[in-house]
Amino acid sequence: MEIPYSVKANPVTGIPNGKFGIWLFLASEVMLFGALFSSYVLLRVGADVWPHGRDVGLSIPLATLNTMVLIASSVTMVMAWASLKMDQFKKFRLYLGLTILLAFGFLVVKYFEYTAKFHHEIYPSTSTFFAIYFTLTGLHGLHVIGGIIVNSYLWGPGAKVWRSEPDRFANRIEYAGLYWHFVDLVWIFLFPVLYLL
Repeated sequence: MEIPYSVKANPVTGIPNGKFGIWLFLASEVMLFGALFSSYVLLRVGADVWPHGRDVGLSIPLATLNTMVLIASSVTMVMAWASLKMDQFKKFRLYLGLTILLAFGFLVVKYFEYTAKFHHEIYPSTSTFFAIYFTLTGLHGLHVIGGIIVNSYLWGPGAKVWRSEPDRFANRIEYAGLYWHFVDLVWIFLFPVLYLL
């Protein structure tokens, strides 16, 4: 069965159905993280004393490194999509592969951060700050893993669509890229909120 409007714009929405779907999904994600950020603000404003991340052992250099890694992965994601638009499939695989590797790099750095916390017996139950820290960064980490799974599929078995329907495949990469940019954007909010302010 052929999926309607997977390449051309749906006359009702003005965009392909896939793009409409990913925007709806991202809207729900904005509400999810928006609720968590709002909770963070309310808890922080209501607390008599609220620690700065740097004062309770959060590593600003590692968080800065992770920020740079995610920004670089957004660039490679765009380059992957642009390569498809220029009919350069080998470059697409290179750039999407780099995006996946950078995402794994982010998780490795996060693993070391978490390990250091657990080594010092710091857990979500330690304080309200760390409950928020582990909730927000843990949820974000799950989204990174989700991005790795989707991008790995599109890099591997999902790429066979390119041979028969290149425009449809390029659209899939664009949708995956929109999700990935959202994941990066969430981290760009998390970094200053948890580590710097």
